[in-house]
Amino acid sequence: METVPPSGRRGQATAGLVLGIVSMVAWFIPLIGYITTILGIVFSSQGRNSTNRGRATAGLVLSIIALILTLGNSAAGIYLNLHK
Repeated sequence: METVPPSGRRGQATAGLVLGIVSMVAWFIPLIGYITTILGIVFSSQGRNSTNRGRATAGLVLSIIALILTLGNSAAGIYLNLHK
C-alpha cells in the first residue's frame, strides 16, 4: 500500500466536510442518508491526517450527527409502518 503524504489528503478532508454538510439534508431519505454519512465518515477519518484537520473533524462530527438522525428516521419509519 502506498503511503500518501499529509498534504495529499487535503482533498479527502474537504470531501468529508462536503459529504457531512450534504448528509445533514440527506437524512430525510434514509437510503441516501446512509450512503452519504458513511462516505463522509470514511473521507473525514482519512483526512484527519492532513493539514486540513479542522475540516476533517467538522465533516466527521456532521456525518456522525447525520448518521444518528438517519438511524432515528429509519427506526421511526419502521415503527410507524408496523403500527398502522
